[in-house]
Amino acid sequence: MADFDERDLEAAEARGRAMLETEPRAIAARYDAQTGRVVLDLANGCVYAFPTALIEDLQSASPEALAGVEIDGLGFNLHWPELDVDLFVPGLIAGIFGTEAWMTRELARRAGRATSDAKAAAARANGAKGGRPRKAV
Repeated sequence: MADFDERDLEAAEARGRAMLETEPRAIAARYDAQTGRVVLDLANGCVYAFPTALIEDLQSASPEALAGVEIDGLGFNLHWPELDVDLFVPGLIAGIFGTEAWMTRELARRAGRATSDAKAAAARANGAKGGRPRKAV
């Protein structure tokens, strides 16, 4: 285990005090089954809501399990005991809804479903040329 001296402890306490003053913290959390969102009341007076369908670990959870949300860690963490899921409030507010690999796949999946006039025109142009080239085997 690492050795800590008094300066290390004082620096850690200073970082903790700064975090309490600057990072978003939840003072209340509830699941709204009608909208499918978790709603957070933050210590700074703001309200933040996010759809559970966007969160990697909450996508398949039942409304009953989602309603069991608890605030932990001085308001920095949300915890669902029944699901054994913990989420970091500042991360959620920053738009981090899962692991890096999951978020990359999810963004690619959503981008692939996007439609636009430009995308449709490009598909028609490629089709007129015979379509996408076959992969060499």
